[in-house]
Amino acid sequence: MTVVLSGFADEISSDLDEQLATLAAESIAHLELRSAWSVNVADFSDGDVARIGRALGGAGVRVSAIGSPVGKIAVDAPLGPELDRLRRIAQIAGQLGTGIIRVFSFFIPVGEPPGRYREQVIDRMGDLARVAEEYGVILAHENEKEIYGDIPRRCADLIESVGSPALRATFDAANFVQCGVRPHQDGYGPLRPHLVYMQIKDALAATGEVVPAGEGDGEVRETLAALRDSGFGGYLSLEPHLAKAGRFGGYSGPEEFRRAAQALKALLADLSIRWR
Repeated sequence: MTVVLSGFADEISSDLDEQLATLAAESIAHLELRSAWSVNVADFSDGDVARIGRALGGAGVRVSAIGSPVGKIAVDAPLGPELDRLRRIAQIAGQLGTGIIRVFSFFIPVGEPPGRYREQVIDRMGDLARVAEEYGVILAHENEKEIYGDIPRRCADLIESVGSPALRATFDAANFVQCGVRPHQDGYGPLRPHLVYMQIKDALAATGEVVPAGEGDGEVRETLAALRDSGFGGYLSLEPHLAKAGRFGGYSGPEEFRRAAQALKALLADLSIRWR
């Protein structure tokens, strides 16, 4: 099995050149595009997209996915602007050569049972999936605390209920840990049939602190071994969050990003998983 390493390069720096230099130092030839120059991908101008395309081409780096913020709004917020935002991001994805866009399933009001919003979320995610079908892209739903799809059961039910080939899953072990979930034991089985992508970070169950892969309670080793045995050959995208973690992103800096990359590579070597 050979996997493809990628990462949220804006965790390295807001400067695209520094992002690319650090990726090159780790021999990583893909990035997950969330922002550059402190501008979110959803707000890129045509000039920004062209500039990024030239920089990536010159560095020999490709885009594994768009790390979009789509779906990180309140469940009762107007959906029309979010659909327009997805359309713009889908255009950017096509221009930069990726067919995968990360999305979320809407913030649930604090203290309210998520199940109360199940039908509303399914309808909204169905609308997003129809836009994705129109543009020929795949939405990779990321499990995230405080949204509807925070635990494996709701993530799998959401994808299966929408029933669109344009809505699949990505898997974030640290986010599951922070929701009180054992990621491999409780999450891998229900989500493996839907997985098209993997976010790589780990966390300590006692505190929620994010740590490099294999150093926390995220059962990353077990999940990687299961992926190897199932023949997964997709992307593993580093999202280290080692210096700062927040509701809308994180930061690591060049040195900590490299530490996270090296921790993942060590796990892969120990499991006899090739990477490129």
